[in-house]
Amino acid sequence: MSQFRVLAGVLKGGGSPFLRWRAGGLTWRCWAHPKRGCSSRTDPLPAVVSNSSYVEEMYLAWLDDHKNVHESWDSFFRNIQASGPSGEADERRPSALLQGRVLSHSLDVAEKVVEDHLAVHTLIRAYQIRGHHVAQLDPLGILDADLDSFVPSDLITTIDKLGLYGLDESDLDRSFQLPHTTFIGGQETTLPLREIIRRLEASYCSHIGVEFMFINNVNQCQWIRQKFETPGIMQFTSAEKRTLLARLIRSTRFEDFLARKWSSEKRFGLEGCEVLIPALKTIIDKSSAAGIDSVIMGMPHRGRLNVLANVIRKDLDQIFCQFDPKLEAADEGSGDVKYHLGMYHERINRETDKNITLSLVANPSHLEAVDPVVQGKTKAEQFYRGDTQGKKVTLIGHIQQGCRH
Repeated sequence: MSQFRVLAGVLKGGGSPFLRWRAGGLTWRCWAHPKRGCSSRTDPLPAVVSNSSYVEEMYLAWLDDHKNVHESWDSFFRNIQASGPSGEADERRPSALLQGRVLSHSLDVAEKVVEDHLAVHTLIRAYQIRGHHVAQLDPLGILDADLDSFVPSDLITTIDKLGLYGLDESDLDRSFQLPHTTFIGGQETTLPLREIIRRLEASYCSHIGVEFMFINNVNQCQWIRQKFETPGIMQFTSAEKRTLLARLIRSTRFEDFLARKWSSEKRFGLEGCEVLIPALKTIIDKSSAAGIDSVIMGMPHRGRLNVLANVIRKDLDQIFCQFDPKLEAADEGSGDVKYHLGMYHERINRETDKNITLSLVANPSHLEAVDPVVQGKTKAEQFYRGDTQGKKVTLIGHIQQGCRH
């Protein structure tokens, strides 16, 4: 072994290509050629190149299994060990020099792997923070001038941007360990980089833009990630699709009727945001299934009449009589404008067949003044019903911001 250390040191130091070696009573004089190996006057030797890397690789392979190398290398290393001091003949460990080099190489590889994984984790976080900037929010492609055209540089919109993370195109098929702050893998813990980017784009850059990473509560952020990133989370059954379509049609037809019948009346319509109605009704369905039997809501003017008609289920004749003075209302109410009024109604939820109470709080012209009113009313009802954990009574605060004029 000590002779091999000397050999490795000579090769590492760029010594003479003519090597003399004495082992087992034989003396070899060989010419180290980078391709043809070593010629000897007494016995053919294996290829000893002009640097020690090749010798080290062959030696480590020989230590693992003597059959891994050519028989000339096997004879060469056996003679070296046989000529060493007593106690080294059976040694199967590489020299300190080889151990150091192998360790250094392993550390370099491990460092590169860690850096690549951290880069992928940073990439995932970039999509979670700024993916909404490139979300496709204009299905018709006619309002580009009204949308923010800013494209963050850390999103992979082109392959060359992988260089920002120290990656390149060859890394797209490499698998990476997913962090605990993402759910794009579903049941899988590793994914190829190409699939990671595809799933992130589907979650954050499609037709829904979500901005949530400013929230300081980790559990809330994790809940949002799970609802948007889990594979197949946006898939609906045929029955769910039919229900959503029916609710969306009721919402749009209501607005169309008011626009045609009373085109000059101020009504704060919901055009462009009719999906609010099926969204609210889905929230109420899920709440009822979870045991909630009272929902208290607060909202501004925009869309209030549609919510009263299709969510709270206020009688349509009571809504229409507020547009036409010739119609007589069964209950004249406070005399306030129609888009300030609220309602309290108890009905059966058709999805769960359970009774549920819906309350829409009346709203003044100061829109956000309704928020503390909704919170106080919810807290009071929870207190008098003994609902200390909020499992029976819940609230839906300021649903959306609407214009006042």
